[in-house]
Amino acid sequence: MWRDALLVGAKDLRVEARSRVATNQVAPFAVLVLVLFAFALDPDRGMLQRAAAGLFWVAVLFSAVLTVQRSQAVEGADGIGDALRLSGLDPAGIFLGKAGALAVELFALELVLGAGVIVLYGVDPAGYPTLVATAAAATLALAAAGTIYGALASGSRVQETLLPLLLLPAVAPVLIAATRAWEAALGTAVAVTAAADWVSLLGVLAVVYVAFGVAAFGPLMEER
Repeated sequence: MWRDALLVGAKDLRVEARSRVATNQVAPFAVLVLVLFAFALDPDRGMLQRAAAGLFWVAVLFSAVLTVQRSQAVEGADGIGDALRLSGLDPAGIFLGKAGALAVELFALELVLGAGVIVLYGVDPAGYPTLVATAAAATLALAAAGTIYGALASGSRVQETLLPLLLLPAVAPVLIAATRAWEAALGTAVAVTAAADWVSLLGVLAVVYVAFGVAAFGPLMEER
């Protein structure tokens, strides 16, 4: 399973390195979202700083949807999905490889967006261990959920619109928990809930999504 995961993950990362979709399309879109938020809330600089955590994760979530859609489009156009089904690779390994590659792409994007938040919103980063732990757990959860729902929507004629409708409600708890954890780390939280509690919730969500993907990805591939 792990060998198959490495093969699939390396394949997806090579495809991204050659196409540079995340670099040339997804990253500019995500930065543009942050810029538009800054224009909308700029008269109230204090509100912009207080909302920075939520705006950051909304941009990450939108970018995750675009990245998953692009991955499914490439596989559908080139017949990669059919080739993977006939390859004899472990479906669990395929899931782990695809989710791992997506997590790497999202984490790289988060580094760019983090710099954008600092520059555009004037946020003073603090609580680095909490920020990193939150980003790691949330990214893993988003990547796992995106891979699951991407496979579920890939067999539909309207997958471009079906994927956001399926994925966004499913990852709403990830968005909420990641935002609250970052707010606590940045000192902008209104509630008194500790950041560690939110990070723990993100860890549980990540484990649930990964476990479900490992168990269910085989049947999902057969339904395409």
